[in-house]
Formats: sequence, C-alpha cells, structure tokens
Amino acid sequence: MKPLTKPAKRFLTGMIAATTIGLSSVTMAADTIKVGILHSLSGTMAISETTLKDTMLMLIEEQNKKGGLLGKKLEPVVVDPASNWPLFAEKARELIEKEKVASVFGCWTSVSRKSVLPVFEELNGLLFYPVQYEGEESSKNVFYTGAAPNQQAIPAVDYLMNEIGVKRWVLAGTDYVYPRTTNKILEAYLKAKGVAEPDIMINYTPFGHSDWQSIVSDIKKFGSAGKKTAVVSTINGDANVPFYKELGNQGISAEDIPVVAFSVGEEELSGIDTAPLVGHLAAWNYFMSVDDPANDAFIESWHKFIKSEDRVSNDPMEAHYIGFNMWVKAVEKAGSTDTDKVVEAIIGVEVPNLTGGTAKMLKNHHITKPVLIGEIQDDGQFSVVWQTEGAVPGDAWSDFLPGSKDIIADWTPPISCGNYNTKTKKCSGQYY
Repeated sequence: MKPLTKPAKRFLTGMIAATTIGLSSVTMAADTIKVGILHSLSGTMAISETTLKDTMLMLIEEQNKKGGLLGKKLEPVVVDPASNWPLFAEKARELIEKEKVASVFGCWTSVSRKSVLPVFEELNGLLFYPVQYEGEESSKNVFYTGAAPNQQAIPAVDYLMNEIGVKRWVLAGTDYVYPRTTNKILEAYLKAKGVAEPDIMINYTPFGHSDWQSIVSDIKKFGSAGKKTAVVSTINGDANVPFYKELGNQGISAEDIPVVAFSVGEEELSGIDTAPLVGHLAAWNYFMSVDDPANDAFIESWHKFIKSEDRVSNDPMEAHYIGFNMWVKAVEKAGSTDTDKVVEAIIGVEVPNLTGGTAKMLKNHHITKPVLIGEIQDDGQFSVVWQTEGAVPGDAWSDFLPGSKDIIADWTPPISCGNYNTKTKKCSGQYY
C-alpha cells in the first residue's frame, strides 16, 4: 500500500476531527433536556411577558442546581414572538421541530394560545399556559395553570355583588377572545342573578389603546344613575397604564366606581403612579403581599436571581412556578420526557403553591387554586380583602353558557376527551 501524501493526510485528519466534533455535539445535546420559553419580549405584551421569561430562567437554574432532571441538565431555549399572534405559531413549531424541546412554557393572551394550539396538537408537544383565561377549552397538549373563569371572574363578581352591593356593571375589555368570552359568561351570570340588561355596559378597545378620555367619561356617566356601579376590567397589556391614569384624571375613585381587574397585577402597577388608584381591586390567585414562608423564599430567590430588590412578583409567575414543578414531578414519575408518558403521569400530581396551600393537576388539565381579591395600595402592592376558604377546582367549561354547561373535560380513560357531552355521551373535537 502506498504511503499517504501530505494533502491526503491533512484531509483524513480533518475528517477525523470533524467526526469527533460532531459526535461531541450529539453527546452534549443528549446530555441536556431542552425547555422552550415562548413569551413576548417586545411589542405591546412585553410589559407583562418579559418577567415570565425571567421567571422560567430562574426556575431552570434552580432545578439544575438540584442536579437537573433524569440526570441531565435543563437547557432553556428562549424565543421572542414579539406580541405577534401568527408568529407565536411559527416560534412554537421552531421550538418543537427544530429545537426538540421537551416542553414549552409560554403565551399570555388567549389569541396567542389559540394560535399555537394546532401546532402543539399536530406535533404532540406540551404547553404550560400560566395566565387566567376564558375557559371553553381543554386540550391533551395544554396544561392550564392560570385561572379559569370560575377561579377568578365569577368569584370577583360575587364579591362586588355581595360585599359592596354593586347593581350596575361595566364590562370593559381589550377586543380579543379572552375578554369577549369572559364577558359573555359574566353577562349570562349577571342576568341569571337578576341584573337587567340596561344595567350592563360592555365596551371593547384594541390592544395598545391610549385615548381613554371619552370612554372613561361614558363610564362616569353610566355610574351616575343612582345605583352602585363597578367596572370589571379585562383590559390587557400596556393599555392599562393610560386607562388607570384617565380614571385619576377624571376623579373616579374606588369609593365612586370601583374597578376590579383580571389582568393587572404587581408588574403592571410598577410602571404607573398608583396614588389615584388606591382602593381599586384585582382578582388573582396570588399576590406578592401574601404572608407565607413559601412566598417569602420565592421572593428572596427572585430578587437574588434578578439582582434587584425592586422587582415584584405576580400571579402568572406563581402559575409558572406551579406548572414547572408539576412538569418536573411528572417527568420524574414517568422516568421520561415523552409527551404521552408525561400527560399520563401528571394527572393527580400535587405541588405547593405560594399562598400556603397546594395545587393539584386535575383530569381536565386545569389545577386547583385559591381565589383572592386584592385592594391596590399606594406602594403598588395589594392588600388581600377577601379569599375563598380553600382551593377551587378549575372548570374548563362554563356552567352558565347553554352550549357548555353539559360539557366536561377528562383526559383519562375511558373518556380521554376535552369536550365530552354528559347528555349525549359523545365527544366532539380533539379526541385521543
């Protein structure tokens, strides 16, 4: 056999090196479990979602300090769908198909969740969704760790009706699926409680709406009819800043017309002057001000991670805390990150929440949550003025809509269905 020439030797050496590097890359990839983070870091929803990206990075870092998962380190994969709803679907597909993530934690608005839902179902991925939403949905591939309407909207209306004596209702929301569906449920609920149609005012504005003068003026006029009036707000994103500012400009206090918000928490209040808003309300399942050792430890970890004592915590952060810990526990239980195995293992998994109780994953892929009503303080925090006695099970389908009251979700055999009609004994929609 002839000896190799110098060019041939260089070629062979290069091939061996390339092969070694390639094998090394495969080995490194196999030694990590990728976790997708799908939150807007730019655009109108960045005010709310950027913090959730940071929360996930903290949770992943903490889990890695504990030794990772299944003997492997967790590797975060962050993408920015930029408050662009179609882009959410594109980025979700990228995370599942290209990045091969084991699960995704993300979305805020319901329109973004609706955008990605077909992708997760088609590719059999896992999405943990951390924000309150309108219900009327249950997917095998989604775990809803935020509040369903019966864990936020309905209790908030009950509080206003029973504790404050509200008789007239302004349902004000951003113009997309979550506010419209939630208000449809609330309108039906109010009418079932005897509220007349003229005592219900409904208003929608686009994302990022900034000119609130005439709308707030209409609300003020609506509330001057001699009946106690309240605003139930499903206004989302950065539109809240000028809305609350205009309330103050027009002298609307909590004593006059209280506002209870479903999308305003500590993070949103940190960007505005809260002095004129003292006494207005929000309904959530967690507040930073809750006095509990688990919450104290979480806040301490958060401040240390984010390197700022000024950064607040909020309800969707707790939802990611719960969802992430449930996923970790389910993966450990299944001994695998395989979607079908995790879906089966996670039902019944119970983990601590941050308010002194526990959260349990139900058969309908919703969780148990306490409901808290908080009053805005002048420091941008909330004082809890009311809460449920215990945790409330999330209901995927509303009991107050004719087309939904007979439907349940149950992702365990023999039903294994997200919308099972208890009267017809049939499943429609997604079925596995």
